[in-house]
Amino acid sequence: MAKVAFLLASDFEDSEMKNPYEEIKKAGHETVIIGNARGVVCKGKKNTVSYQTELAAGEADANDFDAVIIPGGSAPEELRVNQDTVDFVKGLYNKSKVIAGICHGPQVMISADILNGKEITCYKGIRDDVINSGAKYLDEEVVVSQNIITSRTPNDEPAFIREILAKLNYE
Repeated sequence: MAKVAFLLASDFEDSEMKNPYEEIKKAGHETVIIGNARGVVCKGKKNTVSYQTELAAGEADANDFDAVIIPGGSAPEELRVNQDTVDFVKGLYNKSKVIAGICHGPQVMISADILNGKEITCYKGIRDDVINSGAKYLDEEVVVSQNIITSRTPNDEPAFIREILAKLNYE
C-alpha cells in the first residue's frame, strides 16, 4: 500500500480534504497530514472538519512517500510561501511520485516550478497563474498529466479521487 501525504493549512476547502482523505484511508493506504509546522490544528473554511498536522514539511522526506494531495481553499496560499513545503513537493515530483491538487492546490505546484509543459486544470480564478507557469490549462473535471492529477472544484471530487486511487493502485 502507498504512503500518502496531505498538505494542509487552515481555511482549506472542507470536502476537498475530507473526502479524498477518507477514501484513501478506506482503500488501505497510509495517510500523513503535513503542514508548515507540526501539531497545528487546521480548520476548514466552512468549519465542518479540522485536522492536526502530524509532521512539518521540513521533517518530511520525499523518499518516504508515494504521493501528495493538496486540497484547495485558501490553504495552498499559506503552504506555498514555506520553502520546506515547496521543496517537499518538488522532491516528490523529481522522484516521479503522484502529485495531486484540487481547486487552488496547483498554487503549491506553481511555486515548486513543476507545471511547465503539463496539462492542468484548477479553480478558474488561478487559471492565468497556471498558464503563466508554462502549463496548458484544460477546463475538465480531472486532468492526468504524467504523475500530476488536478481537478477544479468540490463537484469534481469523485473523478479526482478515482484517478488518485487508480494511480496509487497501479504504482
